[in-house]
Amino acid sequence: MFLLYEYDFFWAFLIISILVPILAFFISGVLAPISKGPEKLSTYESGIEPMGDAWLQFQIRYYMFALVFVVFDVEMVFLYPWAMSFDVLGVSVFIEALIFVLILIIGLVYAWRKGALQWS
Repeated sequence: MFLLYEYDFFWAFLIISILVPILAFFISGVLAPISKGPEKLSTYESGIEPMGDAWLQFQIRYYMFALVFVVFDVEMVFLYPWAMSFDVLGVSVFIEALIFVLILIIGLVYAWRKGALQWS
């Protein structure tokens, strides 16, 4: 039998977790001083006056380096459960994992040849 009172703690926690941020934003909006002047609207960078334009283009190699890192980091997370239950799974899963690792190695060689792993 499905009883709704079993979820009372869940609903109470959900309502409180929704109301607390809403109340925090509302109270800070009401109590915060409103003073807009040239100092308030200027760009602030560690107490130093900003020089030059704020729109700088970063080279694509930084993004490529980060993307390769994230891809291989996430793929290692997929290998961890396989490694923990290696003795139970059998030969077919071992072959699938070898194919998976081979695809990762091919991707790493491709990124290496394209220069995505060179920082400078």
